[in-house]
Amino acid sequence: MAVQQRARHSLESTNLADLLERILDKGIVDRRRYPRHLKGDDILMEARILAVADVVEAMASHRPYRATLGIEAALEEIERNRGTHYDNTVVDACLRLFTGKRL
Repeated sequence: MAVQQRARHSLESTNLADLLERILDKGIVDRRRYPRHLKGDDILMEARILAVADVVEAMASHRPYRATLGIEAALEEIERNRGTHYDNTVVDACLRLFTGKRL
């Protein structure tokens, strides 16, 4: 059995398998191009929050291979892709946290 198949078999034998799979299937709200076609409320709210938090943190933080892109660029990214890549409600909440403005 290949390593990937063994790892998948181990995960499938636990209750965490479904949770992990759903969390790893995070991010894109419009899921037409993904195997399970998850979209909207089919994606765990925790995963939708993680998707937005992850991109904001990644873009706003320094990385060894590049300088920070800045919080402004991160907020522009989530606002530009609101409703397609990122959940509307989560993006609105994140923008409110950083800008203090009600949307």
